[in-house]
Amino acid sequence: MYPAELVQPMRDELTAVGFEQINDVKKIEDAINGEGTTLVVVNSVCGCAAANARPGVRFSLDNEKVPSTLVTVFAGVDREATDVARSMMVPFPPSSPSMALFKDGELVHMLERHHIEGRPADLIAENLRQAYDEHC
Repeated sequence: MYPAELVQPMRDELTAVGFEQINDVKKIEDAINGEGTTLVVVNSVCGCAAANARPGVRFSLDNEKVPSTLVTVFAGVDREATDVARSMMVPFPPSSPSMALFKDGELVHMLERHHIEGRPADLIAENLRQAYDEHC
């Protein structure tokens, strides 16, 4: 478990652009299973989350179509909520950071760590924008 003061700035980076930080199992289940589209970001302390994932997801929101719900869980901190979110991302193995787009409770798009690591934030943003245009 990471200290709260360490992860707070990383949480703030997403909540500042409209993400709800979730650490409750029922809330993450409700968010994913709700009507409309839900983007779930599994946040992380790693360098690729800082350099690629969080900036990429922020940039992706500069789009005509965006998910109706934006939520995030923090790997290594929000353990139960993260485990539930990841269980709903099957068949993809757990990874962090990662991003999953759900539509009416169905997983429709997934970015795993290997899609994020080593890729520029602009490329990640474009990948997400294409998913939003198709599903949102």
